[in-house]
Amino acid sequence: MGKKIRFTIKQAVRFRDLDAMGHVNNATYFTYMEEARKEFFNHLLNCASPEDFPFVLAGISCNFSKPIQLKDKVLAVDLWLTHLGRKSFTFSYELYRPDEPSWVFATGESVQVFYDYQQNKSIEIPTDFKVKVQQYLGPKGKS
Repeated sequence: MGKKIRFTIKQAVRFRDLDAMGHVNNATYFTYMEEARKEFFNHLLNCASPEDFPFVLAGISCNFSKPIQLKDKVLAVDLWLTHLGRKSFTFSYELYRPDEPSWVFATGESVQVFYDYQQNKSIEIPTDFKVKVQQYLGPKGKS
């Protein structure tokens, strides 16, 4: 695979995101990743409300490299696909300074499973979804 296309959002660092140590609390990194996922699906599939999201989150992880502080003000969150299977797909994330992309705060990964909420079971990923996300499919790690 060649160079991947990433979906990028800018995320404000809010005072409420800080912990007693003065840096962004570890749990908030997952919220930042969630915001990127939400914006990605809104952009790609016009998902605007919870019932528009045809999948469940099966797992998520984060590797912390540098602390995010209030003085950072804004960070960039990149998202791209690293796996597109029969029923599940995997996103990779990179959180970094937008003006200094080599300054990486954290990397992460999440696994989503397509889900039929009426039947309460996983389902195969629709072909039209696979076609729409194909441009964002790439290897793990840096471009």
